[in-house]
Amino acid sequence: MSNKINDLTTSLTPGRSAPVVPARDVTTGSTQAQPQTAGTGEVHITDTASQLASLEQSLRDSPAVDSARVAQLQSAIEQGTYKVDPEKVATGLMQMEHALAQLPGGKGK
Repeated sequence: MSNKINDLTTSLTPGRSAPVVPARDVTTGSTQAQPQTAGTGEVHITDTASQLASLEQSLRDSPAVDSARVAQLQSAIEQGTYKVDPEKVATGLMQMEHALAQLPGGKGK
């Protein structure tokens, strides 16, 4: 099997690895030999991945239910002071429906 990328041609035999080809700098067109690295098994994590891991851990550590908010709502319901805003509920439902429709396999696409 033959591959041609950016005027570099290599021939591959099934089950065999590709030969080492110097890397070409796309801005200058010059080629430089790239150092070969042994499979050390090292993993480098980006700052974004580290931040996501930290956020994930903080979410795991936080309670699933806000007990103070539940107590506040329960008290308002018991006292008869809790008011439902139907427009706010409808808007929230429509936003959720729109977001779900955007997911793969969602309806509306």
